[in-house]
Amino acid sequence: MKVAFDSRAAGEVSGVGRYSSSLLEALRTAGRGEVTESHDPRRCDVFHAPWLEGALLRCPVPMVVTLHDRVALRRRGPYPGPGLRFRLRCLAAQRATRVIVPTRAVADDTAAELQIPSERIVVIAEAAAAAFRRRSEAEVSDVRKRLRLPDRYLLWVGDLRTPDPRKRVAALARTDHSMPLVLAGPIGRWARQLPGVTLTGAVNDEDLAAIYTGAQALVFPSDEEGFGLPPVEALACGTPVAVSDVPALREVLEGRAALTDVDDLQGLVRTAESLTRPAPAPPAWSWDEAAAATWDVYAEAVSEL
Repeated sequence: MKVAFDSRAAGEVSGVGRYSSSLLEALRTAGRGEVTESHDPRRCDVFHAPWLEGALLRCPVPMVVTLHDRVALRRRGPYPGPGLRFRLRCLAAQRATRVIVPTRAVADDTAAELQIPSERIVVIAEAAAAAFRRRSEAEVSDVRKRLRLPDRYLLWVGDLRTPDPRKRVAALARTDHSMPLVLAGPIGRWARQLPGVTLTGAVNDEDLAAIYTGAQALVFPSDEEGFGLPPVEALACGTPVAVSDVPALREVLEGRAALTDVDDLQGLVRTAESLTRPAPAPPAWSWDEAAAATWDVYAEAVSEL
């Protein structure tokens, strides 16, 4: 089987980028077929668009599309231009032979919002990359010195280049906290104006694993998520996690994190400050398992020709 995998997002510092690069590597390691990085599916058996933007309206071969969260399905607007482009992407997803989602929460929304039959929707969880594991005291001390991090801190991880209202980072920064708050990830101008925070800027996975390991806890205030990779990565590094109680995070973390009411950011911070080690183990799921399940999806899609 020859798969055309649209890898254009693989180099991005984002959840889609992490998904694309991690899955692509694991698909090749599995050795169950040939994977070519292309958004031109001609001369291939199946095409995989690993995010909605890559979905093709007219695909000459069976198409698999990954939808990452519920928010993307609710961006419908009354105006042409971006709104029209989005509606065409949704139409392309509706025409996909299979749709992969990371959680049952996203599966339910996909079926409801796009009217896609449930038998065409497959839940395949994501995972922490191999780099995310507990780091030594020396590694933690080194990254703390280089990035001028405090000895004890709460941590948030994500993309800060543009504000995302659902992440609620600005509200988190304004919430009273007795420990310093460190925000790790690429930054834009707006993030530099957040009060009382330490910004790391973009960091590589080795440093990020050490930043996770050295944190008191990861605090994750999102009021909407499709999966939530940072909490899983934090647990893989031995760091406890406090999150807002939203369906996808509750599903993924299954008792491994402290959940607080979505409207109680102060309670979320206080909970994070009180968490202690050892943290629960992360979900027992790997990118190799995700790749094996994805190969099965490809085979199902091809068999329907």
